[in-house]
Amino acid sequence: MSTEILEIVQQMDLHNAETQLALQCAPLIAGVKISNLLVVSTGMEDAVKQCLRKSGISFLLLLRTREKARYLLFRKKPLEAYLMRKEIRELLQESGYQDFTLGNILSTFQKRYQGYMCGEPGFPHEMGVLLGYPVEDVRGFMEQNGQNALYQGYWKVYAHVPEKKRLFARYDMEKETIIQLLSNGVGMRDIIGIYNDSMPQKAAV
Repeated sequence: MSTEILEIVQQMDLHNAETQLALQCAPLIAGVKISNLLVVSTGMEDAVKQCLRKSGISFLLLLRTREKARYLLFRKKPLEAYLMRKEIRELLQESGYQDFTLGNILSTFQKRYQGYMCGEPGFPHEMGVLLGYPVEDVRGFMEQNGQNALYQGYWKVYAHVPEKKRLFARYDMEKETIIQLLSNGVGMRDIIGIYNDSMPQKAAV
């Protein structure tokens, strides 16, 4: 993140839903990533949902504690298409999934994630593919127990490092753009609309 953008962030209200969406979910908002994890205070949930209303971005509550709420934010059709890939289906099947409809996958993952966060053994590694991570990096993480990554950015990278670095740079660029727009007074709902209008229709829903 550039010095200019860092200075802008330092002046922003970090307890604001729009700010947190920009900081945590810019690649998804920009349409260059199919999903993102969003962690916000419970008092921020209604404002987040208002920002996402009729935006084409869906959300699933993964876990709520007294202070924090964790959501999976995603664009439904791109996520469905990604989960239909042969290599992704194979990983999900190895992880115990049998019904590959999006609703069933999300429901099963939600239960597994909640169980793990409440102390049950076995991290649900399928979280990586639900976040759109390349399957080679998800498998690498599983096989190496999260160690020996070749590079680390938005996730731990185990293959094709130059390609992933370029992708991470694109994510950073979109984050800076969205932060700049917010700082100039453009609301998050309008920002999402701008991006939706500029992307192919199939990627916007």
